[in-house]
Amino acid sequence: MKLTGSQKWATGAIVAAALVLAGIGLYLSFEHVAVFAFERLRFGSIGKGQLFAVGVDVGIMIMIAVDLLMAWLKRPISWIRYPVWLLTAATVVLNAASGAPKGRAWGLMDYVAAGAHGLVPVLFIAVVELGRDAIDRMVRPDRAERDSIPWIRWTLAPTATARIFRRMRLWGVNSYPEMIRRDQELIAYEQWLKRKHDGDLSEATEDELLPMRMAPYGYTVAQALAMPDEQDQAAQKRAEDAERRRLDAETRSEVAQSEAAADRLRAKGKVETVRAEVDGQTGQARAHARAQVSAAERAAALEEAALETAVVAEARAREAEADCKTALEREAEAAADLRTAALERQAAEKRKEAAEADRVAAAEAQAVETRTIAENRRAAAETNRVAAETERVAAETARATAEANRKKAEEEGREEEALAQIARSKKEAAEAERAAAETRRVTAEIERRAVEAEDIAKLKPRERAVRRVARMILVAGGVDQLPLADIQHELAVTSPGTASEYRQEAAELLAGGYTPAA
Repeated sequence: MKLTGSQKWATGAIVAAALVLAGIGLYLSFEHVAVFAFERLRFGSIGKGQLFAVGVDVGIMIMIAVDLLMAWLKRPISWIRYPVWLLTAATVVLNAASGAPKGRAWGLMDYVAAGAHGLVPVLFIAVVELGRDAIDRMVRPDRAERDSIPWIRWTLAPTATARIFRRMRLWGVNSYPEMIRRDQELIAYEQWLKRKHDGDLSEATEDELLPMRMAPYGYTVAQALAMPDEQDQAAQKRAEDAERRRLDAETRSEVAQSEAAADRLRAKGKVETVRAEVDGQTGQARAHARAQVSAAERAAALEEAALETAVVAEARAREAEADCKTALEREAEAAADLRTAALERQAAEKRKEAAEADRVAAAEAQAVETRTIAENRRAAAETNRVAAETERVAAETARATAEANRKKAEEEGREEEALAQIARSKKEAAEAERAAAETRRVTAEIERRAVEAEDIAKLKPRERAVRRVARMILVAGGVDQLPLADIQHELAVTSPGTASEYRQEAAELLAGGYTPAA
């Protein structure tokens, strides 16, 4: 809060007057305290007594300055006031003691003189406390004010007032009228409870006795009575939180188990692939070894034939040549068998991919068909509801006809109109069913063409997945109409980020002119 010019001048004048008052107090008390310390307190010399007086006054001024500074900085030190009061009280006592009579009894003026010696320090401390409170109000204007209890109440009911003061300070109740209202509510509730149980509070339940038991702890009657419900709600919330955490843990466990099963399946597929490769390589190595053994046997036979006659050698040579040709033919057949096995493995993989694509396409078609059937069923249910409402109207009309025979013809006309409406509704339902069947047929045809086109184009699994999401977008009626959860479910994708990427790529594909039949 900024001060005006007049307020600044007034504040400066007050500070100057306070400093003058402090100087007067120091001047008046310095000599008396120094002499009293030398003569009565046995400081040994007047110089030491003066140092004692200066030390006390300087200590008081330093602590007062620190107290005011911290209050100005909004960091008040509450305990520093008590040493100031203690040292000031000591100064007052020393000043009063210095004016005590020597060698005679106390008279009236002696008491007046002793009081006059301590008046200025007390007045200075009062001014300091006033300044501190003023600074605190200026730097913390939003601080809640604490009401004081009237002195008349302290005089008339000191014990009850002390209890009220204690509860106000303990539980932070700054308003004295609010504290009185709480006490009145508690007394009124206790009287009502006594009237309810014919004066015997032992018959009251634990919940009914809560206001009396919780009042010493700062609770109002309403807060104490609301405690059981609040505790029950808190316990229910804790139970719900525990159940939610348990379900989350179960969900995470199921997800982890699913991921582990998927990892095991992928690892098993890799093992099968490696096993097939190893089996192929082993077969080739065995064939090669058998060829080498056969070649060694043929070499041994040729070596034996060399020892025979030339005719036999020539015949053996022709036989060896025939055997060689046969071996070459067998080797060619083995190579052809290997190529055939490779082609069959590729064909099996393609059949597997085609089967997977067919399964996914069938699942998508089934999803589209299921969504369409659900919409048709919803429309049929709405039609049935309208028909039921119409039949109710017809029944009411029939009852009205029984009550008023003169309106029989008119009511029969209404019944016929209702029957016609039912027939039209059934006809519309049949047409909707036919339209749904046609939609499913067109969707299946589009899906079949799309799968054929993808097979011809030999697309990768991710490209097939993107096109599948594009077809889902077309069925849903727009990108924003297709939730990520549907994509995750249809494509068996666990990450929402991956599903979002598929949807974004599918939207870009559609924007580029993609159609399922293309």
